[in-house]
Amino acid sequence: MTMLLTSPVTGGAQTGFTAPTYTLTADTAPDTNGRQFAVTALGGTQAGVVAHSVAAPFTVMVSRPKVLRGLGKANPITGVVKDIPINVYKIVVRKGVLPLAGQPYTPALIRVEFGVPAGSDTADASNLRAAASLAVGAINQLSAGIGDTLVNGLI
Repeated sequence: MTMLLTSPVTGGAQTGFTAPTYTLTADTAPDTNGRQFAVTALGGTQAGVVAHSVAAPFTVMVSRPKVLRGLGKANPITGVVKDIPINVYKIVVRKGVLPLAGQPYTPALIRVEFGVPAGSDTADASNLRAAASLAVGAINQLSAGIGDTLVNGLI
């Protein structure tokens, strides 16, 4: 399965929101190895939230490294691989927010990165899947708390 979002996306729980959903439309990603989607409609109760526009962007992009790096050769004497490259996959959400009433929207950025050591995709796929599972589960479980922290600064 690839990282291809299907619309609508059901949002995570947030204080003051009821059953948030986001209708996506394919967009052109700024990264050639990415897919980007714009939020063109909102569902549920999300008072004050606006869908994507030029002035207030609301996008989500998924991307992979421009060049996927493989594992280098082991030292013939020690058997140790000296350089283990990390392939970084990203999910980036851009949302226009008002810094102050009467001011123009300014993009807020949320970045999630997955750094995967080259070679582990074949040597230890199950543990990579476990790491992804925990990360997504934790973000989902913490969704309302993350939103609260972004607003009140408390962890």
